[in-house]
Amino acid sequence: MLRLSSIIIAKDEEKNIERCLNSLKNIIDDVVLLIDSRTKDKTFEIAKSFQFVNCEIIEWQGFSKTKQYALTKTKYDWVLWIDADEELTDELKNELLKFKNEKPIYSCYDVARRAFFLGKWIKHSGWYPNRIKRLFDKTKVSFDDKEVHEGLIVTCGIGHLKNDLNHYTDPNIFHYLDKLNNYTSLAAEDLFNNKKRANINDIILRPIFIFLKMFILRLGFLDGFHGFLLASFSSFYVFTKYVKLWELNRK
Repeated sequence: MLRLSSIIIAKDEEKNIERCLNSLKNIIDDVVLLIDSRTKDKTFEIAKSFQFVNCEIIEWQGFSKTKQYALTKTKYDWVLWIDADEELTDELKNELLKFKNEKPIYSCYDVARRAFFLGKWIKHSGWYPNRIKRLFDKTKVSFDDKEVHEGLIVTCGIGHLKNDLNHYTDPNIFHYLDKLNNYTSLAAEDLFNNKKRANINDIILRPIFIFLKMFILRLGFLDGFHGFLLASFSSFYVFTKYVKLWELNRK
């Protein structure tokens, strides 16, 4: 039988981490959980109550480098990357159990992530099915070096898991905007470090296009008012990212 490791990074996730770890029970054989030393809540205490979890408090190195370090702590080659605010659905658990009893065809598999946004499951808006690469052989697949929205570098074909991963993304607007402020700063710095410059099209036209794409082309209107909020916030995210890049360019 194939054995699976899992990596998680967390900061102030006491409201989510227990749900996440409970979903990994009897499925994942080795869990590496890295907790940001700036955490102020009971994330570490909750995680330590799970005997199959290897917890470590670390100095934050950025999303990508922290996950690269987490991979060095895993026991097995096959790794499931999961975030603290996510959980395996029962259907996905059964699929992973079946996966462990078969010989993998690919070195990386993606999964459809279903987002719970402001109290509602989002079914359109380009957020579902949002397929993301999460199950992989660490001897053949690695993380890229992006500061935000980091991903996996895969040089061969990708397999597809059939069942969903739940994502409890934003419980309230404060949480979304707080995360937006942090992520747009990191994204702007990434663009700046790659010698990108913000122009009028980036600041005015890109946000408008994002709204129309999500709300109209990606059928966000079918998600009702939540779809409108999501398209609006996403448009503001893009606007903020490029205004911050403009500010960095000026400096």
